[in-house]
Amino acid sequence: MINIFEVNETNKMITQENLDVRTITLGISLLDCIDSDLEALNEKIYRKITTSAKELVPTGQAIEKEYGIPIVNKRISVTPIALVGGSACRCPEDFVTIARTLDHAAHEVGVNFLGGYSALVSKGMTQADDFLIRSIPQALAATERVCSSVNVGSTKTGIDMDAVRLLGDIILQTAELTKEQDSLGCAKLVVFCNAPDDNPFMAGAFHGVTEADAVINVGVSGPGVVKHALTEVRGADFETLCETIKKTAFKVTRVGQLVAQEASRRLGIPFGIIDLSLAPTPAIGDSVADILCEIGLEYAGAPGTTAALALLNDQVKKGGVMASSYVGGLSGAFIPVSEDQGMIDAVKAGALSFEKLEAMTCVCSVGLDMIAIPGDTKATTISGIIADEMAIGMVNQKTTAVRVIPVIGKGVGETVEFGGLLGYAPIMPVNQFSCDAFVNRRGRIPAPIHSFKN
Repeated sequence: MINIFEVNETNKMITQENLDVRTITLGISLLDCIDSDLEALNEKIYRKITTSAKELVPTGQAIEKEYGIPIVNKRISVTPIALVGGSACRCPEDFVTIARTLDHAAHEVGVNFLGGYSALVSKGMTQADDFLIRSIPQALAATERVCSSVNVGSTKTGIDMDAVRLLGDIILQTAELTKEQDSLGCAKLVVFCNAPDDNPFMAGAFHGVTEADAVINVGVSGPGVVKHALTEVRGADFETLCETIKKTAFKVTRVGQLVAQEASRRLGIPFGIIDLSLAPTPAIGDSVADILCEIGLEYAGAPGTTAALALLNDQVKKGGVMASSYVGGLSGAFIPVSEDQGMIDAVKAGALSFEKLEAMTCVCSVGLDMIAIPGDTKATTISGIIADEMAIGMVNQKTTAVRVIPVIGKGVGETVEFGGLLGYAPIMPVNQFSCDAFVNRRGRIPAPIHSFKN
């Protein structure tokens, strides 16, 4: 049971400092739904999701009401659909029918997003993988709540550059098909290196094949809490700074642990992991960039930013792992542009460039996240951006990702409005020099030498 004393201890953080549980994500295995008949497959998928998740949203709402802990999102992740649909799908359009089924199921149970319209192709693509990837633009245009991800690289296998090249085209096609919504479809598509099997955050969540039939994963947040704590030790030495972040991360993660245990008990579903990432929102005061400024920077992007972010990420993990037996997912600090008002302010001030964001991804939780770029950006340029970010993940044995949004019809200096948690963003310039000859080479970038451990 949730300890009411621990809940009361966090009351101030919740009411004054934007602390929330960002998501309860129910992972559901669809492996037992596999069928060679497409209609039967869709029926099994719909029945499995609506049965397994029917109490997810009511349970989350009951916990919120009873303990006063905001749970912003209730979500579902499923087995990568390229694996589930491979036997029944004979073309990309067949996969789109599954996307519609997933969307229908998400609406039925009331979750805000469903992740797992995914393919894992770090070493090569099956025909089913190819069909699913080619179906992504139509699938995301035809659905509201379905999120898609593709893992194109890992430290153990290298980077599948054929998939990287294809995804440059796919991202532009997705942007074009959703241009009436400022290319919003691209906000629901993320490209990974070293994607974790237990990530509760969208758009990259999927239910890994090593997971149980169903599992509860919880993602906590709290940039505002950390920022507030640091204001009380302003000007102190690095030891004091680090201790403050660790202690605060412990309290934030403890809230997620308590909610996860209670949700697991009520739903009768095993608890999986806590993802203790600091996930910002567009709300004032709920910003990772503001934490970096409190550490001592004029703006995120100033000299020292990468070091400050590395410090923050490390201390969050050190504090958080003491608050939960099972820490997983991504964990650390996210740096999305559109979802973080401080990052937006830094871009507008000219302090934060695309290249500096890439450098920051070497030490943060994920990668180039929710960045709006000009709609006329070439597909090969997008592929080159993906390749660079995948290389950072591969070499550094960490998860990296790319979620860029080429906004059709808009260019540098204009602003795009996504709404809700997705926020808004100034369109950032990207390097226009060509990488065509590099991207159009065939095959795979080999795994780094330090991957050979056995």
